[in-house]
Amino acid sequence: MRIALLSYRSKPHVGGQGIYVRRLSRELVRLGHEVEVFSGQPYPELDEGVALTKVPSLDLYRDDDPFRTPGWREFRDLIDVGEFLIMSTGGFPEPRTFGRRVLKVLGHRAGDFDIVHDNQTLATAMLGIGRLGLPLVTTIHHPITMDRRIELAAAPTLRKRYGVWRWYGFLRMQARVARRIGPIITPSDSSKQDVAREFGVDPGRITTIPLGVDERFVPPAAPRVPGRILAMASADAPLKGIATLLEAFAKLRTERDVELVLVTSPKPGGVTERLIERLAIGDAVRFVSGLSDDELVALMGSAEVACVPSLYEGFSLPTAELMACATPLVVSRAGAIPEVVGPDGECADLVTPGDVGELTAALEALLDDPERRARMGAAGRARVEELFSWHAVAERMVAAYERVISDHDTHHHSRRNRADR
Repeated sequence: MRIALLSYRSKPHVGGQGIYVRRLSRELVRLGHEVEVFSGQPYPELDEGVALTKVPSLDLYRDDDPFRTPGWREFRDLIDVGEFLIMSTGGFPEPRTFGRRVLKVLGHRAGDFDIVHDNQTLATAMLGIGRLGLPLVTTIHHPITMDRRIELAAAPTLRKRYGVWRWYGFLRMQARVARRIGPIITPSDSSKQDVAREFGVDPGRITTIPLGVDERFVPPAAPRVPGRILAMASADAPLKGIATLLEAFAKLRTERDVELVLVTSPKPGGVTERLIERLAIGDAVRFVSGLSDDELVALMGSAEVACVPSLYEGFSLPTAELMACATPLVVSRAGAIPEVVGPDGECADLVTPGDVGELTAALEALLDDPERRARMGAAGRARVEELFSWHAVAERMVAAYERVISDHDTHHHSRRNRADR
């Protein structure tokens, strides 16, 4: 099977899109299929045997120069002009503009592929894939309306609320496209329900295929660092609940020797740095980023306890990866996280999202109980081995592709028969 996998941005290590593209494409190739990834910046890291076609944008959000103003020579066409104008007026243009660019590229190469798999671009241009004669399947990790709702609730002023609405302006397009495109894949039943509700999609068009955990995530060989708490989340995104964790950690810090390691890179002078300063815990909080896969696994396995304090998750791949490292967890009872960890207390303790007192008590109890931490870590590892495999994800995805291709061929055959009458 020849598969075109589309992703409007595929940054490795940070966020689930880059991980999803890399791991899924690798396993599909291992199953004997041909995979070509079409991606905008930041480009993905891919494994041997996976082809990459770069679909360059103006790269307006690069880490070293976010919201930059391009030189006039960088503008190649009207798509570039539109991208800059949307960014300049506070919107996020990448899904829309990547969709238009990649449709042009595929228009010259439609005969090279059997199926197109879109990784949550949900751009209007995706509706043109069918006109190229190509079947399309779309992954929606979760409806971004959930992110918008949480950020609106956290916005302190009317001006900030308008900024949130403007940034998420692409959601009107995504909701409209989601209702009109073909089959949809979600990584959890929770996300399936949310997509159906938020975007008005018929649940019968949605298939759940959970994500996998790479085999390199294993329990540590070295002893864990006493008192180390770990979290992996975007520090300044309200959705990830880092503020709740910092408040809880500050309470723990008054009575015990603990450290907090955050796998993220906060905005200089942003809300997270300001909160750490207000809580006077800067000497005990450390940020790390830019880790290799092996360094990340070692860090995950070094913590006595890990925390996922998110207010919402469509799956939470870091949760499953931490379970694979046999790291005991305290997690929010939010979104798909309970699906990932299973029954409360076996692989993780579940707490109410945003509840500082409950999170503090759960972390404290787990830090004080090494035997329970060991049992919880072993149970988490066993659950990952049973349920979350990228090889199994790829096999289920191929079965979904085959159904989509068969339905597409049947539909087009019926249309040709009607036209011939």
